[in-house]
This record gives sequence, structure tokens and C-alpha cells, in this order.
Amino acid sequence: MNAPDHNIKRAPIRQLGTTAINRIAAGEVVERPAAAVKELVENALDAGARRISVDIADGGATLIRVTDDGHGIPADELPLALSRHATSKIDGSDLLNIQSFGFRGEALPSLGAVGRLTLTSRAVGAAEAAQIRAEGGELSAVAPAALARGTVVELRDLFYATPARLKFMRSTRAEAQAVHDVLRRLAMTAPEVAFSLRDVSGRDVSGRDGSGGGAGRLVLRADATQDLAQRLRGILGAEFIDNALEINAPRDGVTLSGYAALPTYSRGAAVAQFFFVNNRPVRDKQLLGALRGAYADMLSRDRHPAAVLFLSLPPERVDVNVHPAKSEVRFREPALVRGLIVSALQHALAGAGHRAASTVAHVALGAFRSEAQSQQPSQQPGLSYWSQRPLERPQLPPRLQGFAEDAAGWAGGRVEMFDDGNAHDAQPDEAANLPLGVARAQLHENYIVAQTARGMVLVDQHAAHERLVYERLKARRAENAPRSQALLIPVIVELSAADQARILDIADDLAALGLVIEPFGGAAICVRETPAELGTPDCDALIRDIADQLADLGSSTTLAARIDAVLSRIACHGSIRAGRRMSAAEMNALLREMEATPKSGQCNHGRPTYIELNLADIERLFGRT
Repeated sequence: MNAPDHNIKRAPIRQLGTTAINRIAAGEVVERPAAAVKELVENALDAGARRISVDIADGGATLIRVTDDGHGIPADELPLALSRHATSKIDGSDLLNIQSFGFRGEALPSLGAVGRLTLTSRAVGAAEAAQIRAEGGELSAVAPAALARGTVVELRDLFYATPARLKFMRSTRAEAQAVHDVLRRLAMTAPEVAFSLRDVSGRDVSGRDGSGGGAGRLVLRADATQDLAQRLRGILGAEFIDNALEINAPRDGVTLSGYAALPTYSRGAAVAQFFFVNNRPVRDKQLLGALRGAYADMLSRDRHPAAVLFLSLPPERVDVNVHPAKSEVRFREPALVRGLIVSALQHALAGAGHRAASTVAHVALGAFRSEAQSQQPSQQPGLSYWSQRPLERPQLPPRLQGFAEDAAGWAGGRVEMFDDGNAHDAQPDEAANLPLGVARAQLHENYIVAQTARGMVLVDQHAAHERLVYERLKARRAENAPRSQALLIPVIVELSAADQARILDIADDLAALGLVIEPFGGAAICVRETPAELGTPDCDALIRDIADQLADLGSSTTLAARIDAVLSRIACHGSIRAGRRMSAAEMNALLREMEATPKSGQCNHGRPTYIELNLADIERLFGRT
């Protein structure tokens, strides 16, 4: 790294020229083509457009064209539109009462300073359109032009006047993807506006005839609609809407609305999190942190929730003029906003009960389908797959030849007989009113098979019971009524000095959960009472797991988050273990408690606790439909 030169001779202070000022401003406002698209589309929305089309070439480096049908700009105001800090959106008297996307008057002059900009517009009621050009900050005279209505802004050769900036641009594909992402976000803010994005790369974009290069490839199309869910279905896909909960929560003049996905629909990266403040797309750390906090005890740290959320509040209660690109905001009451987000999302997720994402079943069905089945291009009507390939029909192993005769214990959909001699002989219609059905079998001492009115459910007994125990412990903590059981013989656990210190720091909080500990000389800890929900846990393993959890979280995590993490770890020790054989009554009791417990569709780490397969899907697996 080059050291600064402290021997620079003093130069006189001078006023920079307009061109230099505009280029500096462009460096803050327009760092890449996507930022230029954002500014121009926001201008179109502010102009009341109902149809906006965007054309780009080479990721926006050689061409960006934004066409709208808004109210347009009068011919005599075109030169002013390309002057810095000239705008029709505010009068400068109140910088907090901002109700438009743009308000600084910097975008158009900044773009004209670093590229070749052509602005064509026809104001409502004007006899003809007018056009003005800007190249490297130099303006042309206003001239007549042909345009039916609205405005067309065409930007060519972005950063040609500042070639050093071109070195910092990413690949054409990456820049085009960034433009796509920007337009998707803006399309979410205005479902009533139609959007389209075309890539005209490789076509004639010289601009000599002003055509811009033909139709190109349609990248994004969002038809106008009055339904936000329909707009999100088209942009994010049907799976998001099918697995999302509608949010509508007002509090003290602030309203949170939108959609938040189920925890089991989580993503591997934070790529499906969209926040809007008064319809302005923002990437605010405070809002993202609140979203993460709402899902804190339902997702592991390597999974991320999906949500599209809109905050609406009076403009004077939020400052949008705190970031050059207006992508961050500052709230007058940040605690109120965070509390609203966390409580509204947690309430909605709790109201979803045991519901899990439908994508879980789709993944399971995909795993069931054999490679041979998926590779069959065609089949004769009425013939099964194996009937067309008689030479490859598999032979049953000798040990399965008498399967039908040996399966008498399963006849009538009964649960396998257990050592206690009990079996659940439920009638088929008994499952009709039970969302998770009636237990029919247990596989590998870990998975419960239940029959529902629509198909079947496969439950992970350990993951499901872990969630149930966790919710019970949380309820006891909220009621400040822990249930503990005293150990006949206290358990002494030897730890490192650091682990002992971490656990003793939260000893009072652990006691509130029913886990009573105290120091026992050196680095040891004495366990005297354990939560009643845990039965007879392995105290040594429990304490060591809690110590590991605290060490993993570190001191930067809030105390509440650490206690929740410890609570989750305690619940894991109190849950039914894989490998335990359950009776029919126990399995059905587990299913009923899942139906009555909020958030039971996923374990404490965000993994699904059950998979539901519809009968129609099962029949397709066997080629019956």
C-alpha cells in the first residue's frame, strides 16, 4: 500500500467547474448501470407512469433506455432538468416530508456528465415532443422530436467520460443481473404499473436512426395488477406465495404489511429478503436484523428467511436523506419499528400452527422417483413401465416371496403390534378431521407413518418432539413458572474455567428454566435440579452442550438470544430419541400435540418435522395416473 505523501505543496483553494462537480456526484449516485436504471425508473414512477419499459445492451454499459407513459416534461424545462439540484418533487422547505422516490435533482445531470444522454419528452397537452442531449456534461439546444406521450431517456456509453470507472465494472452477465434485480424490486412497489426489461445486446445499438436495436430478448415482464400477491407470484415464483403468510400489523401509526415465508421455506443465502419503507426499496441493516430476530428460534444460522415486507409510516417519522443512493433510512423511533417487525412476524408464524412448506414434499417426491422413471421419454397408453420391458422385470428376493402372507398384522391399515400388545384400529374416516392423521406404523424407530384423509404424513419423531419440548419450556419461562425436579444425587460436571464462567454467568436465567446449578470447587459445576419436561437427562452431556452453545455464540450476542439458544439445546436433550420404539398411543399423542402447538412444522433449526404426501402424488409415483 502506497504511503501518503506529506510533502505536497499547498495549492490554492478553487471552485470546481460544473462538469467536474457532476462527475463527482455521478460517482456517488451512479456506481454501476443498475444504479442508473434505478434512478431513471424511479423518475418514471414519480411521473405517474402506468407502463415502463427498459432496454439494455451489454449489461447497460453501452445502452440503457427507459420509456414511460407519464406526464412528461415541458420543452422549456428540459435544460433545467439536466441542471444539478433542479427538481419538481420538493420545494426545499421541508426535507422530512418527502413522498417521492427522487428529490435531490442529481440523477439526470450526473448521467449526462459521464455518458451520452438523450432526453425526449412530451408533456400532457403539448402539441409536440422535444429533445435535448448531454455528452460529457455539455448540453445541446432543445429540438423538436417525435413521441406520442411520456418520456424516453436513453443513455449510451456509460462512463465514457470517466474511463477509469469502467475498470471497476463487473462482467456483462453480472451487470445485467444487477439491472434485473433492481427492476424486480421496483416492480414489487407498484403492482398497478406494467414493467418490462429487454436485453438488446448484439443488435444495432449505434443509435444513428434512434431505433436502439429491435425487440431483443425479453428478460422480465410484469403485467399490471391490483393484487400484490399476483405480482409477487410472477416475480418470485408461485412457491413463495404458496408458502408465505400474509402480514398486516398496525401499531402506533406504523403499519407492516406484505408476505413472510414459512421457516421451512428458508434459503441458503439472504437473497429473498425485500424491505420497502413508504414504498421505497431499502437495504437497511436494522430491518434485516429485525427479520432475522423474528425467525431466531426457528432457523439455524446458515439458513435465511424469505420475506417481502412494506413499512408505511408518516414521512416525518423517517429520514430517507441519509445515503447517497437512498438505500438506507433512519427512523425516529427505531425500537418501535423493530418491535413491530419481530412481534408481527412471530404472531403470524405462531398462527400457522404445524404448517410446513409444500416444497418439502416436492423434494421428497423427487427423491422417490427413480432415475429410470425420469428418463422414460414416452410410454404406450395403458401400459405400465415394466410391462414394456418384460426382460428387465426385477425378481423379488426369496425373503420377500411370502410378504403378502406374512403381512397379516398390517391388514386393514393397522399399526404394527408392539410389546404392550396394543394396536390402534382406527377407522379410515377417523383421520378425516385430523390434519396429521392417524399413526399407522413406525419405521426404523425414528419415523412415524400416519394416514390422512388426503394421503399420508411421515414424521421425524425426534425433531417434532424437540420442537414441542422447546415450546413447552418457552411457555413456562413466559409464565415464570418453571417445573423442576430435584436430583436424588446431585451430578458434578468438570469443565474448563472458561466454560464454568460462561455457565455461571447465566445461572439465574437457567434456574428460571428449571435447571438449578451452583459452583462446586475448581472448575466444576453441581447440578441439583433439572426441568421436569426432560425426564431423566444425561446431566453431564446437557451441561457440556450448554457450555459449547455459549462459547459458539460469543459475548456479542444478546443475553435473550443466548438464553433462547440454551433453551433449544435443553429441549434437544428432553426429546424422544431416534431409535426409541413408540406405542400407537404415544405416536398419536405426538401427532395431536403437534397439531395444537404453534411452529411445530419445523424443528428448532428450521428443518421440517414432517412431510405430507398427497394420494394423487403417491399414485403418480406408481404410474396410476
